[in-house]
Order: sequence, then C-alpha cells, then structure tokens
Amino acid sequence: MIIGVPKEIKTKETRVAVTPTGVKELTSKGHKVYVEENAGVLSSFSNQDYTNAGATLERDASKIWKTAEMIVKVKEPLESEYPYLRNGLTLFTYLHLASVPQLVAALCETKTTAIGYETVQGGDGNLPLLRPMSEVAGRVATQIGTYLLHKNHGGKGLLLGGVTGTRRGTVVVIGGGHVGLNAAEVAAGLRAETVILDIDDRKIAFIEETYRGRITPVKSTPQSIEEWVKKADLLVGAVLVMGDRAPHVVSKELVKKMQPGSVIVDVSIDQGGCIETSRPTSHEVPTYTEYNVIHYCVPNMPALTPVTSTEALTAATFPYVAKLANEGVDKALTSDPVLGRGLQIKNGKVTHPVIAKLFPKLS
Repeated sequence: MIIGVPKEIKTKETRVAVTPTGVKELTSKGHKVYVEENAGVLSSFSNQDYTNAGATLERDASKIWKTAEMIVKVKEPLESEYPYLRNGLTLFTYLHLASVPQLVAALCETKTTAIGYETVQGGDGNLPLLRPMSEVAGRVATQIGTYLLHKNHGGKGLLLGGVTGTRRGTVVVIGGGHVGLNAAEVAAGLRAETVILDIDDRKIAFIEETYRGRITPVKSTPQSIEEWVKKADLLVGAVLVMGDRAPHVVSKELVKKMQPGSVIVDVSIDQGGCIETSRPTSHEVPTYTEYNVIHYCVPNMPALTPVTSTEALTAATFPYVAKLANEGVDKALTSDPVLGRGLQIKNGKVTHPVIAKLFPKLS
C-alpha cells in the first residue's frame, strides 16, 4: 500500500501521525510511505530520521495526497485540503464530524473512505484511540486553567492549592471519563478542592473508592450542576457522547452566575462544546472573555505537548494503521470489529449509526 503522512496544517498543530519507528515497520512489509518534509520536526523527529526509516520525503503536500492510497493524519482535513479528497482514498484520523458538517459533505461528495480514531470502539465501549489524547487533554486543561487564573491573564488571582491560612480554589469537572479523571487528578495534586459531576453511578462509586476524599464525586443533575458551577474557580467541561455533539449542560445564564475572573476550559469543544458560551478558539488566540469569565476552547489541546502526545497517540493508532496496510482496508474493517466501528463514511454515505442520525440526508 502507498501511505501518505502530510504535515498537519491546523493552527499550531505540532503532532505527527506516524513516527519513524512506524515508518520502518511499514516499509519492512513492502509498503511505500511518503512523509511531508518537516512533518515530525515539532515532535522531535527529523527529516533524516524518516529517511533512515525508509520514508520518501516530499516537499509538496498535494503530491502526497494525490499519490497515497491511505492518508494517515492527526486532525481532520481543513477546507484547503478538501480538494485532495477523492474516490479510492482512505483517510484515517480524528474526524469529529458532528461539529464540521462541511467536511461530511466533502467526504460524501468525493466518496472518500473515512475512518475516525474517535469512534474505533471495543466491545465493552472503550475508545482505545481517543483515550491517550483524552488523558493528555485532561491534564493540560487543569494546567492551563491554573495559568489563566493568574491576575496578569485576567483571572481572579487565586492559587488553586492555597497556602497556610488561605482558602483553596475549587475545581469543578463535568464528566468523569478519561478527560475528567485526568483533569481532576492534576487539580487534586495541586491541593485544590476538586469535584467531578457525572450521571453514571458506577463512575461515582469508582471515584469514591479510588480517591477516598481527594476528589469528591457528585451525581450530575441540573440542581447539582448549578450549585457547583457557581462555586467553581475553574470549570472543566469533559462531557463526551461518542460520535455525537456534546450536550450543553451549562447554560449561558449559569455562566453569568460564575464569579468574575473564573475560568472555563471546555475540552468537549471538539464535539461542539458542553457549555453554551463556548466557541472554538486556536492556539494563536486561545481565550476570550464572556460575562467576565475567561473561556479556553482550543480543539487540539494536546498539540501543546507534542513529544508526549505523539508518542501516546501513535502507540495506540499504529497497530490499526499496520492492519489497514497489511490486510487492505475492506478486509481489515471486516475482520476487526473494533476497527470496523471506526468507519464513518464510505461510498458517499455516512455509515456510522450515531453520526448518521445527525446527517440523515447523507446516510
């Protein structure tokens, strides 16, 4: 198979989809791998590293897209890349189609086969390709929130852990999945008062048993959300509905009740955001203030830590990249039901059942 690894063009996206080690394994099996020049530099992989692994370096991204049978990326194609989509091409990347209907239309119109990392799903419901970046994003969310609470960034000037004789800050996390738990672990490590709201009684019991008071789990209801959001110095949105848009669990009216200088980090922004006042930002302009509350809503947060993020992501994705290359796309999707659940668009139709409900005319 001919595999293409273009450089990511999303604003300040620093990750790369395949490492030199991965390239070496693919080329050893007889596959041809084209890598765009400097694609891995920000993840600490030089062009020479890729050449030594057997990759063919290419300056022109369009040639990679036109030549490859499968494109492996980190983030969804941007509009400038839509002209490269075509019948016979397989795209394997994070797609998050619920929040980009124009990409859904482009993929269907061109009959590109699209497989999304975020919907590759095990029989027990686990999301093995989403988990590593969820862990990174959760930890980064609290670090960023701590930074934005500093007075010189417009925050209320609060140290989350406090010091002797002062109050600790309150971190409220909505959603107890991998993002939420990792955000809460960092907050608890800083000695902040840390609360997770979730609707799942099993998660609540797990948090109680595992963290024994360091993190307080609370059953998520409209009443408990209102109570704790008003208390939050840092609010982390970590709601995930696999493949679907995130529901707005915090209204703008509730954001108005937060204290001035508080901070919201909405990690759910990839899927539209779980807070009504959230809108996508970028690493160039990551924040805005609404109702005197600082909002950070960058969809590709793990790009802040590319060395860790690329290592974690590719460790999870590469076995599936290799399976698609070695077996061929159709056979791999059929033989591996976990990978098969990642298929979102094929032959001009939305095939994933959750996403299909959002785009009935294209299903």
